[in-house]
Amino acid sequence: MASGSDTLTNISERIRELRTEKRMSLKELSEMTGLSVSFLSQVERGTSSLAIASLEKIAVALDIPISDFFTKTTPSHYVVRKDEQVRASIDYSPFILTHLAGTFPERKLDPLIVELGSKEEQKRFNQHSGEEFYYVLEGEIIFSVENEEYHLKEGDAIHFPSDIPHRISNPFDGKSKLISVLTPCMF
Repeated sequence: MASGSDTLTNISERIRELRTEKRMSLKELSEMTGLSVSFLSQVERGTSSLAIASLEKIAVALDIPISDFFTKTTPSHYVVRKDEQVRASIDYSPFILTHLAGTFPERKLDPLIVELGSKEEQKRFNQHSGEEFYYVLEGEIIFSVENEEYHLKEGDAIHFPSDIPHRISNPFDGKSKLISVLTPCMF
């Protein structure tokens, strides 16, 4: 399995490759994304980390799905056996994510199991393109979507556009476990 630095290197190389294929200068990419030329240059050299929101801006400017940065040209793999599922965490989030997606070109959905420990919460509201669907497998959770709070329990579901401010918290005792399906693919 590739390490995080290998993934960053692959993403950096892919950004540079796509930008040059489209005959786009760093300055043009900067103007389209609102990211500075120096930052984009550091990203392409692999010397700067990249937030998902910035990567999404670059994907839009290059007219590709964000998942293309993570997809390798490998044979399609539709079944994800339990022992093949990858668990990961994200720096800015308290979640433990288990990836359930198969691998094939043009994949549009990102299915995950999301686990949130007792008394944990996202510190900030998120907002990005796409849609999010969650189904509570166990525990309880609070979804803050726009200006509303929704208390969901086992068996409840929520589905909303990701471009409105949202965050998830578990102010309760005991962990929460959810099935999540996201668009666009981010992992």
